[in-house]
Amino acid sequence: MSLTAELSRKSTRLTEILASMERIIVAFSAGVDSTVVAQAAYLARGEYAQAATAISPSLAAGEKEEAIQLAERIGIPHRLVSTSEFATAEYRANAPNRCFFCKTELYQILSQSIAGTEWESATLVNGANLDDRGDHRPGMQAASNYRVRSPLIEAEFTKEDVRALARHWDLPIWDKPAHPCLSSRIAYGVEVTEERVQRIDQGEQFLREQFQIRELRVRLEPNELARIEVPLDEIPKLTTPAALTQISDHFLQLGFRNVTLDLQGFRSGSLNSFLSINDLQIAAPKT
Repeated sequence: MSLTAELSRKSTRLTEILASMERIIVAFSAGVDSTVVAQAAYLARGEYAQAATAISPSLAAGEKEEAIQLAERIGIPHRLVSTSEFATAEYRANAPNRCFFCKTELYQILSQSIAGTEWESATLVNGANLDDRGDHRPGMQAASNYRVRSPLIEAEFTKEDVRALARHWDLPIWDKPAHPCLSSRIAYGVEVTEERVQRIDQGEQFLREQFQIRELRVRLEPNELARIEVPLDEIPKLTTPAALTQISDHFLQLGFRNVTLDLQGFRSGSLNSFLSINDLQIAAPKT
């Protein structure tokens, strides 16, 4: 796939931004955004760039393995970083600013790990793009607190641009659906626990494997209610009598008390629609 003149300009700008950094550490989730940043960082700085992937119970099954494979494909040095956000009371409380505490944990660990080493001068970068600025993302405040840069935003990349460049670079995840952490499936105010995110992960794996649906969410609402979101054109797969029985039985076995299918279909970040202006204002505390 060839690039448009505009995207070629943005790609060149992205590489220039990264080339200006002495050393680079990419917060690497194996999503399309951070994968493009990792590829660009390696093209710009070679061995002076590395990727770091946070490992915790909130990471969905298979994501760690995919991150390892993608880093190997790119050639960028890669390390796995164990994070302990579940030990933080504010994170478990699951207020609208939960993501702030998760990203703070990651950036703090990365900053501490390079202190006193040749990598101390490294710039931390993430995969945020222009489209992320209009969403509820308290993690961006954590990035600001640790002077984490967003080269895709600086080079004016939209999500569509990112996917196009990933496809041009023949990265296998160019069309990968967004896959935020498992904790984001839990309704605000419902405590985040390792057992709950594991149950959500198992429910999503079951639906993907049994019904061949790529993009979906299992939302955990109060009283252990599972709310399943799939694209509208996939809903018929789940509504046959046999499928309904199969899904209900499996989810009850996992530990959910009730199971519902959301007739509005899949919506990225649908839990954010319940936030008030007050919630949005306090979502990203400054430190």
